[in-house]
Amino acid sequence: MTTAPTPPTRDRGSSILHQSTSVWAVAFACVVAFMGIGLVDPILPAISAQLDASPTEAMLLFTSYLVITGLAMFVTSWVAGRIGAKRTLLVGLALIVVFAALAGASGSVEAIIGFRAGWGLGNALFISTALATIVGAASGGVDRAIILYEAALGLGIATGPLLGGFLGGISWRGPFFGTAALMAVGLVALLVLLPAETARPTRVPMSATVEALRHPALMTLAAAAVCYNYGFFSLLAYSPFPLEAAGARAGVHVGAHELGIVFFGWGLALAATSVFAAPRLTHRFGRLRVLLGTLTLLTLDLVGLALGVESLGTLVVGIVVGGLLLGVMNTVLTESVMEATDLPRGVASSTYSGVRFLGGAVAAGVAGPLADAFGAATPYWVGALALVASALVLFAGRPRLRAAERHPDEAPEVEAMAVTAGDA
Repeated sequence: MTTAPTPPTRDRGSSILHQSTSVWAVAFACVVAFMGIGLVDPILPAISAQLDASPTEAMLLFTSYLVITGLAMFVTSWVAGRIGAKRTLLVGLALIVVFAALAGASGSVEAIIGFRAGWGLGNALFISTALATIVGAASGGVDRAIILYEAALGLGIATGPLLGGFLGGISWRGPFFGTAALMAVGLVALLVLLPAETARPTRVPMSATVEALRHPALMTLAAAAVCYNYGFFSLLAYSPFPLEAAGARAGVHVGAHELGIVFFGWGLALAATSVFAAPRLTHRFGRLRVLLGTLTLLTLDLVGLALGVESLGTLVVGIVVGGLLLGVMNTVLTESVMEATDLPRGVASSTYSGVRFLGGAVAAGVAGPLADAFGAATPYWVGALALVASALVLFAGRPRLRAAERHPDEAPEVEAMAVTAGDA
């Protein structure tokens, strides 16, 4: 029987910046990994135009990525329990390098869709263990390690669209090759700098994540998250196309650079509220009230995007405001999953993440056909309805969500893995 790892000693006098090279190597890889969330957004119209693909086909780059990431989340705890965190990190990074490079070298949108699926597998393996590794190696205590990780996550989400827009302005292949190169640097750095694991990994049954869905509270939160993620990706995956069209009507060129700047604002807003606003709001109002209130505001935001779908200014403002609200939702919903059950946090979070990604995958897959059949505003209207459904699920499931339990005896590495999977 293995014993829980001893929590890292807190050194309140040391700066968060005084970390080992191995910690900085993992943090750098985290930044690049989270760039992948919004990296392709600015180049979707370019891929559609240059590869003779419809907007629907271009948005399948999100669908394949999210489906495989979500399904892989069900087994990442099992994999890490058998090969260890370091090997899981390295395998994930290697897969991202290979499939990002193959996507950049592709000559058809179908090939890119397939390679994005492989990218999603690598990303799931990496992000499921990244924070756990930082917590185990960082100085200054668990709290500072998590702050360092959140900073890396926010930087990646914010700069992904900006880098995608810059490299996409040169060629749509640029963001893919750029990601492969940066991840290759991270892979080499981890191979050289990350020490070998000495503790034997704790094994998790493969069936644990599926069985976790039987828990009423987790099932309620997962159902709400599926609907919420549908609304999330109705905004993220679809918006580049109405932005480009609105720009053309206004006589403004909206290319990869311009889209990168817009979604940089979106990512910056999301990162800021997830770290700074969400904790303050939950402390003052409680999780359920914050979730229901934020879902209401998000619904109004998507309604505004639907009504102003032909206005470039309305779309830009709506996307950035959406980022502010999405940051709060991501953090509070993940925290709710962590506290609403007595399940091991790694299992609960992997289960929740695996299910919720499917909502985003569906949204990215159907937004194009909905726009073609019923008009450009329709994906936003359907996304707003999905957010209403999410709020109704949470409201109806209130009794199931009251028995939140904390896990003070949980090893910090286990908690870290759970937070990472939820943030993904």
